[in-house]
Amino acid sequence: MLFHSSLRKDLARNFGATLLILVTIVMTIILIRTLGLASRGSVNPSEVLLVMGFSVLGQMTTIITLSLFIASVATLSRMYGESEMVIWFASGQGLGQFIRPLFRFAWPIFVVIGLLSLFVWPWSHQQIQDLRQRYEKRNDVERIAPGQFQESAGGNRVFFIDKDSPGQDWGKNVFVSSRDGRLESVTTASQGRIEFVGSDRFLFLENGQQWLTHLDTGETRLTQFERYQLLIDTDSAPVGGLLNSRQSTTLQLIQQPTLNNQAELAWRVGLVFTAVNMVLLALALSAVNPRVGRSYHLGLALFVFVAYYNLLNVGQSWISTGRVSTLGFIVGLHGGVLGLSLVWLFLRHTQWSWRNWMPVLRPAQRTAT
Repeated sequence: MLFHSSLRKDLARNFGATLLILVTIVMTIILIRTLGLASRGSVNPSEVLLVMGFSVLGQMTTIITLSLFIASVATLSRMYGESEMVIWFASGQGLGQFIRPLFRFAWPIFVVIGLLSLFVWPWSHQQIQDLRQRYEKRNDVERIAPGQFQESAGGNRVFFIDKDSPGQDWGKNVFVSSRDGRLESVTTASQGRIEFVGSDRFLFLENGQQWLTHLDTGETRLTQFERYQLLIDTDSAPVGGLLNSRQSTTLQLIQQPTLNNQAELAWRVGLVFTAVNMVLLALALSAVNPRVGRSYHLGLALFVFVAYYNLLNVGQSWISTGRVSTLGFIVGLHGGVLGLSLVWLFLRHTQWSWRNWMPVLRPAQRTAT
């Protein structure tokens, strides 16, 4: 049908434009956030781009769903605003006839959302975690920002390295302040670097001196050295440690049905149901008075989208704490929204309005008086 083909082309244009805009916005936000984290140390630009890419990939399910929702609302609202719906209704067609062309356009997008949520989402989070762990395990001279004091992860040491270039293995003018119980030490050296000996991590220093101070007695001892090694960390965690629920595959979530895994599984499966319900909600939301303008439709659509996703997050939290079952949440939220959408769409399709009951109620009230 020519009308259906024209509708799908309009949907494709709006969907592509909305998707491009949202991806650009999300990429910018994530890039700023990643650069902010990287400002605390010297990070390879390729790693920044990788983290940004994996982060955007993990958010694509939400981005695509929102793009589909906005494209549907914008397309149908335009048809109302340009009186195309008047012609459609005058030809004897109802609003329910839009379901078929909308879902013919959207079903490949549903498949993509399902693949992203069930497979790509955990994979992207696992890749980000691997990058972070490799970053933690690499040479601290590369990780510490030159000319800045930086506290260790445990908070018991403070580092300062003045190095000539980020690519050097050796750092210049090394300063280390550490505290072990009631013993405080300040170590300085002309240069130093981090090396692994087995599972232990050592800081190798050359041409320096160390001040040891006992905080209880105030006794101070100065030691000069040509070479000195300082134990930084023991039994460092290897790359690819324990996985949390976000990094676990969908099969692992099913095989290990803990509360957190069930909550994560409900979230992933719910993303597909959310996309389906959003298309029906878009059709129902767009069937309003065109004189209020398109901004009203888009504003209402964004409010509905945010409310739906907030309920999705709340439900995930409830499942993880055992307040509600996984099946009960899926049926309650997504089934409830589906039923509400179908009822709302049916009322729009039949052009029902509460004003239709007014002529019936008024004579009844007059008879009673």
